[in-house]
Amino acid sequence: MNAGEGFFAHYDVPEGACRLPAERWRDGRLESATELVADEVPVALSYNGISHAVMLASPQDLEDFALGFSLGERIVRDARDIHDIEVEEARHGIAIEMRIAAGAMMRLKQTRRARTGKTGCGLCGVESLDCFDDDAFADLRGSTQVSFAPEALHRAMAAMAARQDLHHATGAVHAAGWADRKGELLCVREDIGRHNALDKLVGALARARADTGGGFAVVTSRASFEMVQKAARAGFPLLAAVSAPTALAVQVAERAGLTLAGFVRGGRHVLYSHPQRLAPEAV
Repeated sequence: MNAGEGFFAHYDVPEGACRLPAERWRDGRLESATELVADEVPVALSYNGISHAVMLASPQDLEDFALGFSLGERIVRDARDIHDIEVEEARHGIAIEMRIAAGAMMRLKQTRRARTGKTGCGLCGVESLDCFDDDAFADLRGSTQVSFAPEALHRAMAAMAARQDLHHATGAVHAAGWADRKGELLCVREDIGRHNALDKLVGALARARADTGGGFAVVTSRASFEMVQKAARAGFPLLAAVSAPTALAVQVAERAGLTLAGFVRGGRHVLYSHPQRLAPEAV
């Protein structure tokens, strides 16, 4: 490696990354380098001409992101409620304009959540704690019929590494994947934000009209409240996370009928809710 080359200089630049000059300290000396760095861009989401949210995201798979975000936030109840998605470069980022059904737009106008500047916590802007009433979880629909072998979780999690090109190049992004009952990884999406990665996955599966209830989701992050909420709303019966859940996420998973597995790594995992879906004899 030449002195002017960075550690990742041999990588092609993947979508969602760029090369930037840097100074690298190595073996007791400072040298000039060129590093691959993950892109992070403001993405403005609008519905029928009305601005709704500005998110920070990786700039790839944005149609998947727009659809998955809309489904996860219950702006639309079905992918068919979105009639058109237009993604355009804007002066300071990317603008996504969606044309949605009249009924969905009416529901959106009736909500009074302030979304601009949302950090992805899932609660910013709600007006009261009524969002934790049992009725608020009526649309979380984890399936009770499907079961999985424990080995399937670890097979899927192990396969994630080979599908994370952007993370390998930059070391800066999360991934969300969908696997079948045997743990075969069928779809993966990456993003700088763990919520965005899951939104992109949900959107990709919705566009493909995949049966989310026949498989499970895998994420390379912790399992927070909103990750569990999005997974349950998407119809995943199980969410497997490489890291820990929060206490609120466990409570939501229990109420939603979602099996939540944490610390899925090294042949081990911890089940926090609905453990009956994990059965050694499951096929």
